[in-house]
Amino acid sequence: MAKVTDSTPLQWVNTYIEQLKMKFPKLHFSSYEEKMIQTIAVKEEMGADKIANAFVLTALDYISMEEPDWTYVAASVYLDELYRQAARNRGYDRAQKYGSFYELVSHLTSIGIYNDQLIQSYSKEEMADIQQIIDPTRDELFTYIGLLTLADRYLAKSHDKAVYELPQERFLVIAMTLMMKEDKAKRLDLIKEAYWAMSNLYMTVATPTLANAGKTYGQLSSCFIDTVEDSLDGIYHSNTDSAKLSKFGGGIGVYVGKIRSLGSDIRGFKGNSSGIVPWIKQINNTAVSVDQLGQRQGAIAVYYNVFGKDIMSFLDLRLNNGDERLRAHDIFTGVCIPDNFMRAVENREPYYVFDPHPIKKKLGFELDAFFDAKELQEGEVPNADDHAFTYHYNKCVEAAKDGLLEDGYDVIPAIDIMKRIMISQLETGTPYMFYRDTVNRANANSHKGMIYCSNLCTEIAQNMSATTVTEEYVTADGKVVTVRESGDYVVCNLSSINLARAVSDDVLPRLISIQVRMLDNVIELNTIPVLQAQVTNQKYRGIGLGTFGFHHLLALKGITWESEEAVQYVDDLYEEIAYYTIETSMKLAKEKGSYPVFEGSSWQTGTYFTSRGYKSEKWDKLREKVKTHGIRNGYLMAVAPNSSTSIIAGSTASIDPIFRKFYSEEKKDYKIPVTAPDLTEKTNWYYKSVYFIDQKWSIKQNSKRQRHIDQSISFNLYIRNDIRAKDLLDLHVMAWKEKLKTTYYVRSTSNDVVEECESCHS
Repeated sequence: MAKVTDSTPLQWVNTYIEQLKMKFPKLHFSSYEEKMIQTIAVKEEMGADKIANAFVLTALDYISMEEPDWTYVAASVYLDELYRQAARNRGYDRAQKYGSFYELVSHLTSIGIYNDQLIQSYSKEEMADIQQIIDPTRDELFTYIGLLTLADRYLAKSHDKAVYELPQERFLVIAMTLMMKEDKAKRLDLIKEAYWAMSNLYMTVATPTLANAGKTYGQLSSCFIDTVEDSLDGIYHSNTDSAKLSKFGGGIGVYVGKIRSLGSDIRGFKGNSSGIVPWIKQINNTAVSVDQLGQRQGAIAVYYNVFGKDIMSFLDLRLNNGDERLRAHDIFTGVCIPDNFMRAVENREPYYVFDPHPIKKKLGFELDAFFDAKELQEGEVPNADDHAFTYHYNKCVEAAKDGLLEDGYDVIPAIDIMKRIMISQLETGTPYMFYRDTVNRANANSHKGMIYCSNLCTEIAQNMSATTVTEEYVTADGKVVTVRESGDYVVCNLSSINLARAVSDDVLPRLISIQVRMLDNVIELNTIPVLQAQVTNQKYRGIGLGTFGFHHLLALKGITWESEEAVQYVDDLYEEIAYYTIETSMKLAKEKGSYPVFEGSSWQTGTYFTSRGYKSEKWDKLREKVKTHGIRNGYLMAVAPNSSTSIIAGSTASIDPIFRKFYSEEKKDYKIPVTAPDLTEKTNWYYKSVYFIDQKWSIKQNSKRQRHIDQSISFNLYIRNDIRAKDLLDLHVMAWKEKLKTTYYVRSTSNDVVEECESCHS
């Protein structure tokens, strides 16, 4: 913004508008200029901040489908105001735009905003060199809502909320933080690459990394998944761990499928167990009472098996009617579904649901510890090796019929359970669907464990197991020691490719090379308050490289969503992304070593590649390199929701189609008009609203995408509120048959505003 001088405000306004005209020559400013002059004329005195606000609000009025670029005018004005405030607060000439980076780091460290690692790791001379990387012109890539979101939520401010850190400095601090422990001989080059990737908006890091890197609070990972043991110690320790993670900004998935059902025995006394609902209500209270950095409530998803005896009460947890003592409105729900349930739904068969406690006690196994390694074909008799879940499920049915399980089971028509699932989805958007056989068949680390459920946003699928209390004793000096055996407590570290920019600029190989390294370094840097999560993070070194902006990319390429061309393009594009991701992790393993349990994995045996049909010469060579050199990360790819960070990057969220081409984002005292990205006469025809898109095409696309993603995908089903039950059922059956691992929300037109997992916005 032009510097305010002793000239009258009207002269200043005229000067500034001339600058805007030069910057945006394709826009028509005559009406805008007239409105601004009228605004200033009726005010006797206006400070620079109020004038800037008037410029922004007036520019917002002109955003339309015909002239969407007014968002960049508003962003330009707002950016000038950020420069002005930062210069005033930091004491430098605002004409520089960016002041001394070293002084910024020193000051924010001295007042406790930045942690002292930056000062300790980088000398003043190094920071001077690093400052030269900053390119202020890249601030001009932001839309207004993108810049506002970044500034409001993520830029480091003083304790009294004064502006200090600017956009390019946030990217630079993230790059420096993530490359802090790299070899000093190449550290500067790696910082430059990471900064290049972020500042060009070719990628975004997940919300926890974007918000917390370099700062004294929070942690860098996105989501966590816990397995609750069927014991009082297990339940309460799990709740405490969830509270710790909520405090530091983590989104949490909790698997409760091992807890005994309502009416089960406790220490042999029959009918005493209160089932899963009271424990879930405890988790609900944790989500409400332990907020995330004072900004929002904790975010927790609870998963339960469709073959669990408490399934019907679980499916009613979030409904708005019924007994409030049996409701938990502040958690999210997910249901874990084996193939045999979906077959029973299709065939309209009865379905047995079991209390896990008597099965373990009387049959000597845990039903949820099995999965079908192969799909059971029609007429085929299940065997213990290929169809372990169905085989052991049938053993449980036989035991129930023989009276061995007493009242530890119910028989319910499978379609009735499915109806209850769909009723809840239409009212609340949940439960999420987790297709456990499909997930575990594709698990690259099945040699070391089992995947029971997913996370808060359904994109993570990693080995899980309960942490157990093995011993408690009092030491000679009176200290009470509790010994816990660490289970696999899942951690997900996320970032995402901005497909529209990265593919259009043909930078995928270079981008993924630095992006995977950044993700891997989060594992080294993160201090997780739950120690078994720290152990698991090091054991598997799991990361989740994802994507957003797919609809944006299709529009730029002129590809219709509902077409075989789009389905084929998904297949080709995500195979390319998978190749570069695996190749980069292999190279990192060559440099730094494989993840500790690589031996015996399907990465090591090569079955990961053959099971996905990767048969070209290029893939054959990569398979052999992985076998020889290993791979750095046991889990590699996951597609998260990305709603916040896709807004910052000016693109469409995740793999979703747009809601509408033009809408307004509500703020406290004004509205921000938003258009589909790069909206032109050409792209307009390819931006079809999601509620008018046949969801079967989205499922087909996601089936192709899922083949290349080793974990899962936050995939929403969008439906009209007048959908027939049969049509929604058909979508679920199709999703299962097309080998989708998970589905996220069922979003209906009557409930299209649903809660988001901010932790997974990557």
